[in-house]
Amino acid sequence: MNDPAGTGRRQRHELWMRRALEVAVTGDVAPSGGVAAGPAAAGDAVEAEPGQSGDVPVGAVLYGPDGRELAVGRNERELTGDPTAHAEVLALRRAAQRLGRWRLDGCTLVVTLEPCTMCAGALVLARVTTVVFGAWEPKTGAAGSLWDVLRDRRLNHRPEVYGGVLETENAAVLRAFFR
Repeated sequence: MNDPAGTGRRQRHELWMRRALEVAVTGDVAPSGGVAAGPAAAGDAVEAEPGQSGDVPVGAVLYGPDGRELAVGRNERELTGDPTAHAEVLALRRAAQRLGRWRLDGCTLVVTLEPCTMCAGALVLARVTTVVFGAWEPKTGAAGSLWDVLRDRRLNHRPEVYGGVLETENAAVLRAFFR
């Protein structure tokens, strides 16, 4: 059956995932797409050359309801010494600061690796509407692998979830890092 809406969504998710991969690989956390980043905020990490921080290369990009890039994040736990500095959490923090509100309804988070329980919980609490992820994470994944926090019926908010987008490319980046 022909599904133009699904095809368009898949193409958009793949395009956005390529941006998240760019963030993961290059460490480029400056927003793209003609959206001004604004002044650096207190607590924003100083950008390091890729591979120098020792952080697992995971990239996240948060898109607004209009499809414009609002914020990006890359794992910065090693760089900052902050155990909560996962790519998703940093993107959520930066978007909330930029928008001046914690509710991110209508937004889509695209991340190269399946969110862990902390990140999945943050996504639910931020009311993110859609989560798109690349590689599955069987050891800590909380979007269907080990747990399914994002679709847990007991929670008051459940985002739409699309997993395995550009899975091969995302997994290759992670495998190369751990070699």
